[in-house]
Amino acid sequence: MSSTRSLLDELGSFEKGGFFDLGHPLLNRIAESFVKAAGIGAIQAVSREAYFVAVESASGDTGGIAPPKVGGAKKNRSRLPGLRGETNRNSVEALVMSTGKESLQWGIAAGMYSGLTYGLKEARGVHDWKNSALAGAITGAALGLTSEDHSHEQVVQCAITGAAISTAANLLTGIF
Repeated sequence: MSSTRSLLDELGSFEKGGFFDLGHPLLNRIAESFVKAAGIGAIQAVSREAYFVAVESASGDTGGIAPPKVGGAKKNRSRLPGLRGETNRNSVEALVMSTGKESLQWGIAAGMYSGLTYGLKEARGVHDWKNSALAGAITGAALGLTSEDHSHEQVVQCAITGAAISTAANLLTGIF
């Protein structure tokens, strides 16, 4: 009797972990975190673009919508200039490029954070808020460096934010 698995069975096993076996728990953890977060990043990027296209269509504006920047002046330019290309092919290429970049950023952040927390746990023998804070700060700084116009202040802010969010998540684990 042959065993057949449905797509739902496959997705269920992905959620439980163990999707990769690269020979070492650190590599498995990094790969799984990367793939899961990259998928979430792609869905988020496509959803965000669909929202802005819908809002733009509803308002009748064809110049493109730029989301408001925190602490900065609102620029009246399209987030993806190629999305309003001469052809549908240019628009699709711009969307794929944007989605790919964002997926890569999400995947790298998750893989890096997961690998750092695992490595710190192995090195220190304990998983606590200190590991989370350090892993979050390093991951946040790395994300700050991947932005297009990164500055020293932005990298530091990203590191502080990463450390704060990671520490809070660690301290809140088990409360809810």
